Amino acid sequence: MIRGGTRGPDEGAAVRADDAPHVSHGAGEAAPSLPRGRTRRHLGLAARVTTTFALGALVLSGTLASITYFSVRSSLINQEETSLAHEAVATAEALQGQSEAGQSVVFALAEINGNAASILEQAGQWYPSSQSVQESSVPAGLRSLVLNNHLGEQLVDLAGKPVLIVGVPFRAAGGPVAYFQLFDMSEVAGTLRTLLGALVLASVVTTLGGAVVGRWGARRALRPLRETAQAALSIAGGQLDTRLASDAYSDLAVLTSAFNKMADRLQERIERDARFTSDVNHELRSPLTTVATALSVLEGRRAELPERAAQALDLLSAEVRRFRRLVDDLLEISRLDAGLGDVNAEEVTLGPLMKYTLAAARYQGIIDIPASVGERRVLVDKLRFERVLANLIENADRYAGGPVRVAAEADGAWARIAVEDRGPGVPAEERERIFDRFSRGASGRRRGAGDGTGLGLAIVAEHARLLGGRVWVEPNGSRGARFVVELPVQPPVGPESDEPAAGSAAAQPPSAKSAVPLKSPTHGRRPSTAPAAPSTGASRVVQPPGAVTTAEPPASEP
Repeated sequence: MIRGGTRGPDEGAAVRADDAPHVSHGAGEAAPSLPRGRTRRHLGLAARVTTTFALGALVLSGTLASITYFSVRSSLINQEETSLAHEAVATAEALQGQSEAGQSVVFALAEINGNAASILEQAGQWYPSSQSVQESSVPAGLRSLVLNNHLGEQLVDLAGKPVLIVGVPFRAAGGPVAYFQLFDMSEVAGTLRTLLGALVLASVVTTLGGAVVGRWGARRALRPLRETAQAALSIAGGQLDTRLASDAYSDLAVLTSAFNKMADRLQERIERDARFTSDVNHELRSPLTTVATALSVLEGRRAELPERAAQALDLLSAEVRRFRRLVDDLLEISRLDAGLGDVNAEEVTLGPLMKYTLAAARYQGIIDIPASVGERRVLVDKLRFERVLANLIENADRYAGGPVRVAAEADGAWARIAVEDRGPGVPAEERERIFDRFSRGASGRRRGAGDGTGLGLAIVAEHARLLGGRVWVEPNGSRGARFVVELPVQPPVGPESDEPAAGSAAAQPPSAKSAVPLKSPTHGRRPSTAPAAPSTGASRVVQPPGAVTTAEPPASEP
């Protein structure tokens, strides 16, 4: 049993419990490799337990079936041979009695045996009871044994049928007689075949039953490990208050206690670090405001300063502005990590929202919004959407010479907004790290852009996640980068549209319907930037019919 729900700074990370495990190696540490031509593939623990149970059941059932079959076969054949031998001896005694009474054994054989398959030998002559029995029907070894005055029997195959031949010697008036009687054993053979089939079927069923029991037992035995792995993945995904139930498995009490203590300490440390960062940012803001105020006074008297002092003042002004922007970004990141602030989701039309936002950001490049895409409706927080688009345009201005095209496209339940530039692009190895905090990539370092904070794209990723989407970067043709923001769109609700009048889209705010505040998660996370399948965990709230609210124009977030 796993309990928990509070998310931490890594909330929403794309993690699955059933994903293939992987191992991360530090810088300069090579991953172990197997020799060429050799590939190790091991069955999982559950598969091995299942296989062991199945093989054990197969061996046990096969052994019991073999013992049962051969025991029954031996007993049944011995019993049948004894009974038939007595019958043959009784017939031979009857023939001997008729011979002593003066009757020929040949005529006596026809009278006593009737249609029974038999043959006798007297003075080198063979007298069969029917044409189906010949001298050759009796094996030479049995014939020699009986002619030497010994009782004998032998199981042979005649015309594809099992036949038991019993030989009995006796003395008649005309000399020694060897009497042979043939008994059909097909019925006994059929009984043994039926028994063998039943035993084989029972062995197969027992083996399958053993495999099922092994699978069930393995799943129950591995359930605590699966729950522990799921809890670890939940914590890695940001649910820091996930814990294992301490009374579910008494045998694993030590592991459960150690895991929960580790999770407690991890949660305390992360929350303490987040509080510390937020407190430091707030403490820095007050003296920074004082410095900025004093600097504004000096800038008002700049004309009175000597040239070198004016240059120093300009440098100081630039650094203070950058420092202030850094503190503002850190405060915003802290608020996102702490889960402060609601997501005021509103259902708006995508085209007017983009045009209004780009006009507010003073973007002068190409805007490519197809009519079918611009009419789609999205459920977003307009302030966060504006922050995302403004940060991407500012990033292109700082590091790529400015954006050249902003485009929108839709595919199914998702809309994608792309900001393209013709800068040096983003190397493949940096396309995920560039969304980390304080990461400016090779372009920022090469250009020496000292006014960047390295938090703009991290803020973009956090806002995109809170809006139920994601962001990534990809090449823009042969040169440049293409930053893509993917957001969920609402299904069509009817022909009604509340778009602004033609010609006023860039100057008027987009209409809004169903303004619904959505509570943001407790903590934020660093986004998953790889262009994989989009997350489906976006919060969506549908307002009851008839509830229409006109939203205020979106303004730039401080």
